[in-house]
Amino acid sequence: MGILNITPDSFFDGGKNSTVDLALKACEKMVLEGADLIDIGAQSTRPGAEFLSEEIEIQRLEPVIKELTKSFPKVIFSVDTFYGAVAQKAVEWGASMVNDVSGGGLDPKMFDVISDLSVPYVLMHMGATPATMGQNIPTYKDVCIEVNYFLMEKANVLLQKGISDIVLDPGFGFGKTLEDNYALLNHLSFLGLGNFPILVGVSRKSMAYKPLGISPNKALNATTALNVMALERGANILRVHDVLEAKQACEVFALLKNNR
Repeated sequence: MGILNITPDSFFDGGKNSTVDLALKACEKMVLEGADLIDIGAQSTRPGAEFLSEEIEIQRLEPVIKELTKSFPKVIFSVDTFYGAVAQKAVEWGASMVNDVSGGGLDPKMFDVISDLSVPYVLMHMGATPATMGQNIPTYKDVCIEVNYFLMEKANVLLQKGISDIVLDPGFGFGKTLEDNYALLNHLSFLGLGNFPILVGVSRKSMAYKPLGISPNKALNATTALNVMALERGANILRVHDVLEAKQACEVFALLKNNR
């Protein structure tokens, strides 16, 4: 899953794809590099980011999604939003998947919207909102058990609403310490008790660069290492900024897996 942020302030690529033409070029590059899905986001979830209104998200997303789905009709597009109204519009414009960092927690209408749309839904655990991340990190008795309980409980609500195409995301970096993130990665196969596909998004996040004392723009190698660890532990989708390198990691991992 290639990341296409059309935001001015995302932590790694803010402002790079802020026009339709730039977004088209970025999407084309990711498709040529082997992306299976493209996740389009109009709102930054970096630490300290303030929430935008659904109206602003809609204004940013509409021209981009319409043009991308027209130009790349065979590509699967996901919309990264926690607003039900935005998800509704995005699917009308051609998106076919919803990636919700709040796990339905920021908009009570989201689950009903997904039920009506009948599209795949990425259910993520968010231990803190972007505005409070870094200031208000929860304390977990056992982060793996608590994150898994949250996701299973929410997945059960979705199943009762007739939504069966559910992807789980532990939410690396969202209200977790460095130790929490690595515990979740180490026990990734426990997530969902094997009943749901798993999405992992660690691309250039602090768990990749802070232990090494480097910046996000130098964290590609560490990101690749984390992605391979995630694949080894059962990840089904890697959400990444660097598609080519992630695709190569997937290919060599598949060779190893097929020759055991």
